[in-house]
Amino acid sequence: MDFVTGSCEAKDMEIAELMQAEDNAVVKTHGMIYSIKNMGDFGFVTLRKKDGLVQCVFNKDQSHFALEDLGVEMSVQAEGTLKKDERAPGGFEIHLLDVNVLTKPKQAPAINLSKRKLSMSLETNIAQRPITLRNNRERAVFKIQEGMIRGFREYFIKNGFTEINTPKIVANGAEGGANIFKLDYFGKKAYLAQSPQFYKQMLVGVFEKVFEISHVFRAEKHNTARHLNEYMGIDMEMGFIDSFVDLMEVETGALKYTMELLKKEYAREIKILNIPIPEIDKIPSVRFKDAKEMIAKEYNRKIKDPYDLEPEEEQLISKLFAEKYNSEFVFVTHYPVKKRPFYAMDDPEDSKYTLSFDLLFRGMEITTGGQRIDDYDTQVEKMKSKGLDPADFESYLMIHKHGMPPHGGWGIGLERLCMKLMNESNVRAAAMFPRDMSRLEP
Repeated sequence: MDFVTGSCEAKDMEIAELMQAEDNAVVKTHGMIYSIKNMGDFGFVTLRKKDGLVQCVFNKDQSHFALEDLGVEMSVQAEGTLKKDERAPGGFEIHLLDVNVLTKPKQAPAINLSKRKLSMSLETNIAQRPITLRNNRERAVFKIQEGMIRGFREYFIKNGFTEINTPKIVANGAEGGANIFKLDYFGKKAYLAQSPQFYKQMLVGVFEKVFEISHVFRAEKHNTARHLNEYMGIDMEMGFIDSFVDLMEVETGALKYTMELLKKEYAREIKILNIPIPEIDKIPSVRFKDAKEMIAKEYNRKIKDPYDLEPEEEQLISKLFAEKYNSEFVFVTHYPVKKRPFYAMDDPEDSKYTLSFDLLFRGMEITTGGQRIDDYDTQVEKMKSKGLDPADFESYLMIHKHGMPPHGGWGIGLERLCMKLMNESNVRAAAMFPRDMSRLEP
């Protein structure tokens, strides 16, 4: 009888262990062959491992294999003598004694994956994502995304939030409008979730402070550089707030924590991508109406849409606040009722506006949030004013009927945040396998 104990001892050394190994120690590791440089009796073999690159040295007089027998994208186990060398990645290299080939590709990739930056269009890159992601720079983008998710999750948990997982097949759209994917659910109408809005509000009544990091679906017929039809949403909701300012405080704290985590734990990827991590001390806040008027005056432009911010206005607001207040982030508050969903609480001082906000970062909206309606009668009336039938939202309205604390929340688009952090011009560059109007593969 055999038993499995759950022991997961490493068979080979990882980069962190190799960095701590003594000079001239004999070490074993594994990886995929990233590049080979053959100079006859001497050469370099670079291994791609889960957390970076390892430079190995071939010497015909010392290595017990032929360099010609190796090829890129072979998976191998390698044994050699570790030599400290500050010029090498990680400050060391391995002088190879032996290499055991585990698997061989049927054919080598047509792309030179070891180039610092792949020379191809974004569309070509995406079409070949299973391979292009193996490039050191491309891979670094999504390690940064890992760090962002980790940062938000750690911050929420440290601050007493409960992580939730809500349905992605739903009976009603949370955001209204036509941008919703319809499904035939065993003969019933159903939809892919536009957001976890209803559920995270419901669960405020259970856990008080909740968050979710999950997929969001929008059937927006926009084939633009800022839209995806499936993206990762970082959502939070909390009860017993004094005002929606509490929500902005939480987001500012989460962003501070996340940026510091990136600088501390993801310095390698930051260096590869050569991206500036924003310093966040405090984030300025401006009312929607005032922001419109400020940039109209500052940049001598007419206000075309009084109910929403145009992309150019987002850019100009960010530009103005970066110059005047040295902040790459800016909260825009009190959006008009006309452009906010039915659950947004109206401003008691001016019912044309709501107690809501967006967060702009480097010229683009990355967050929408605000205080929610907590009173049953008020919520029903707001639904009717938006042309909605309260009977269609019976399960959602249970929370209002049976009591809710003052509450609110926000949602941030991970890919947009990552896109702007990397100063990319297209959100697809920050989506691992993007879904847009024309793409279902890979």
